[in-house]
Amino acid sequence: MTDWRPGANHVIQRQRAALLADLRDYFAKQRVMEVETPLLCRAGVSDPALENFEVPCGHEMRFLQTSPEYAMKRLLAAGSGDIFQICKAFRWEEQGVRHNPEYTLLEWYRLGIDHYQLAREVGELVAAVLERPGWQIWSWQAIFQEVLGAGAHTAPREELEALAMGHLGEIPLGLDRDSLLDLLMSHCVEPAINDWGIVFIIDYPASQAALAQQILDVAGEPRGARFECYVDGTELANGYWECGDAAELRARFAEDNSLRKARGQSDRRPDEQLLDALTAGLPPCAGVALGVDRLLALKTGAQDLDAVLSFAWSRS
Repeated sequence: MTDWRPGANHVIQRQRAALLADLRDYFAKQRVMEVETPLLCRAGVSDPALENFEVPCGHEMRFLQTSPEYAMKRLLAAGSGDIFQICKAFRWEEQGVRHNPEYTLLEWYRLGIDHYQLAREVGELVAAVLERPGWQIWSWQAIFQEVLGAGAHTAPREELEALAMGHLGEIPLGLDRDSLLDLLMSHCVEPAINDWGIVFIIDYPASQAALAQQILDVAGEPRGARFECYVDGTELANGYWECGDAAELRARFAEDNSLRKARGQSDRRPDEQLLDALTAGLPPCAGVALGVDRLLALKTGAQDLDAVLSFAWSRS
């Protein structure tokens, strides 16, 4: 006999409904327009850390989106103004206490601001929802120095490998530089900040800019103009001061695909509609994606996403 019942009880389901209503009310008061975009698209994401679900559609393959980012940027380029979306998104990954392959995402874009200004807006929203007194902001370099006793922005791969082995003991062989940085972040930094409350980490290594602009720090070193928001050590939101240079992003997509090939992953052709939209002109803006399921879990004290989802992956 199957366990047909939902994971989230009636109280949690009412809290989800209230949270969604509060989020929509917040953006309505800020005069940010709600939009909808397709979940099934012709192009997938090239980021080697992400995998799309692939869906055969007649004579072509389409991809369930890991975020509505590409389509929302096409709306921005078409003159939409400030926009937000609450939607389902999908990542091909194992289910866990903090992961579900299908999840609810809040994504929004603000014109004319940078990632520092957007981080403040995210902080105000998250602090209000979770009834927290405030937040901390750390540069990526400073928090590595604080937690690990060593900076890592410009450290060579060999030093990072030695640092990881010193803190973690056995590590997978042959990790590249960015994989070592990700390992140190997930296994050292994130556990260390699990009692720090709301924490923003800003200005990532240039190699981890993703779709953000690259900027120069006070020392003249390139950095990725992005931030991540953590609450009690849980990654909640990822934001960019958006790069609108189509040629630059095409080059980054090619770099992603080279890395995917080296890792044995399938190639992802670039989204030509996105690149054409950027060529037409993306207005200066910053954008952020925030995990609604994780936000609800933090608000309710749930230790497992199964408790805040009607039907998690194992129940669907």
